[in-house]
Amino acid sequence: MSRSQLKLAAVLVGFVLLVVAVSGGLAERRLRATEAAKISQALEEKALLVRELVGGIPFDAANAPALDAIADRAQSAAGTRITLIDRDGVVVGDSNVPLSRLAEIENHADRPEVRAAIAGSVGTSTRRSETVGRELFYLAVPASGSDGGVIRLALDLAEREAVFSAFRRQLIVSGAVGLCAALAFSVVLSWLTLRPLRELRRVAASIARGDLDRRVSLRPIDELGGISASINQMAAEIRRRIDELTREKEQLQAVLNGMVEGVLVLDAAGRVILANNRIREFYGIRGAVEGRSPLEVVRDAEVDELLAEAMKSETEVSRRIVSVGSAGRTFRVQAVRFPAVEGPRTGTVAVFHDVTELARLESVRRDFVANASHELRTPVAAIRGFAETLRESKDLSEEDRNSYLEIIDRHATRLGNLVTDLLELSKIEGQRIQSAPERVDVASVAETVMRDSHELFESRGIEFVLDAPAPAEVWARKGDVEQILTNLVGNAANYTDRGGRVELSVGADANEVHMVVADTGIGISSADQARIFERFYRVDASRSRAAGGTGLGLAIVKHLVRNMNGEITVSSELGKGTVFRVTVPTPDP
Repeated sequence: MSRSQLKLAAVLVGFVLLVVAVSGGLAERRLRATEAAKISQALEEKALLVRELVGGIPFDAANAPALDAIADRAQSAAGTRITLIDRDGVVVGDSNVPLSRLAEIENHADRPEVRAAIAGSVGTSTRRSETVGRELFYLAVPASGSDGGVIRLALDLAEREAVFSAFRRQLIVSGAVGLCAALAFSVVLSWLTLRPLRELRRVAASIARGDLDRRVSLRPIDELGGISASINQMAAEIRRRIDELTREKEQLQAVLNGMVEGVLVLDAAGRVILANNRIREFYGIRGAVEGRSPLEVVRDAEVDELLAEAMKSETEVSRRIVSVGSAGRTFRVQAVRFPAVEGPRTGTVAVFHDVTELARLESVRRDFVANASHELRTPVAAIRGFAETLRESKDLSEEDRNSYLEIIDRHATRLGNLVTDLLELSKIEGQRIQSAPERVDVASVAETVMRDSHELFESRGIEFVLDAPAPAEVWARKGDVEQILTNLVGNAANYTDRGGRVELSVGADANEVHMVVADTGIGISSADQARIFERFYRVDASRSRAAGGTGLGLAIVKHLVRNMNGEITVSSELGKGTVFRVTVPTPDP
């Protein structure tokens, strides 16, 4: 049995016991009162008959034998004990006590029924008799004489108590039968009553476990049916809201994961509750982040300080952070508490904007302005200085004048080359080249570059070797290919000493064309290799300027190769030479 059934059975059993006890007690009390009234009436009738038998005999010691004899005869007729008492309480006759022992009986003047009878009324009393040792019911009436005697009748209550005991036994038996019936009825009633409740409990438990498709099958014809309808409606509403929240969460997650910005959300306690895919990518975060501190997740003290400041601030906190833990990325981090309105803060959200490329471009721009100013200042200063000398010096010799003019011409040429390279680089970066790409044989272009560079290498005493055994076609502009090879070969010549060697190799496979320029020059350090494709960057600035270089050749090469969907790499060792390798896809047939 369930606890509810036990409770219901206990209530019914208790109710039955209470009804039986109360009704039995009331019935016994009523029965006792009724029996007492009947006994009193019967005894009073018998007492009046005894009084008629006594007649006018005075109640005194002298008449005791006659009175005792009357009492004995009256007992056989009345069936009760009869006692005759004078007005002083002395017993002068008793049907149950021999005449010889009457003197031993104590005085009855203090008996309540005797006092009432002496006073002239009918007296009754129930008590244990000291003479016979049993519980008796006493009734006393005044005698008919003028001496004030009392006639008392006593009835033994043992029979009546036996009747009451039998009544109580029947009542107990009836109560036991009623109790068993109540138990059986309670089991049946509780099973029928609690069956819908058990179903309601099972369905409610299933809903609490998340089974929102479970429904109660009770029809709404009573209160339980109404409750079942409410539970079904509640389950449907919970299902609808959970589906709605799930869709919103999935949409929000999709939006957050699709953002190019990193998003980190903290709760009111400063613990991470959400990190989108972008922030995970920025900081290399793996595994779950919920419940961890920001310092554990991003491992950046500056970010942790910014978030701590935002948690205490009522306004947005913004800062540029260069993160060491994410490959040197630069972030613009904006953090703000939410909700923004007044009230208790429920969390903080931080958005990480990756401005690494912008920072790099700003640095490149600053370097470009500084380098371009420096590169332009030298030839301009030289031209201006020698021009002032020529203008102000009237007695210069023809030889000095020609020398100054040669210097002015050389710097003007260098200045022109610099401007030309800057315009060329700007045109390449802006992809404003007008001619269309075509099939170009790199091997043929390499032969042209070799012929054009023959005089340069011969004047510097450097061996130049071409290795282009077979045609190697690319889809490009012929001028771009020629400029790539010319700049790479010229760069190799500038950094190779007399007696050195420069080799240009051209080859092709099924998918790519390879152009390799290798020299035995001074080489490039590992630190410089990462920057040689920047504008105006020189490994040996004085040597490059002496050779007439502008510092833009490799930057132009990098952009031309990128426009051809190719790749350029460099490998070098100080004092042993440098190898530039350009790889360009072959034309798609």
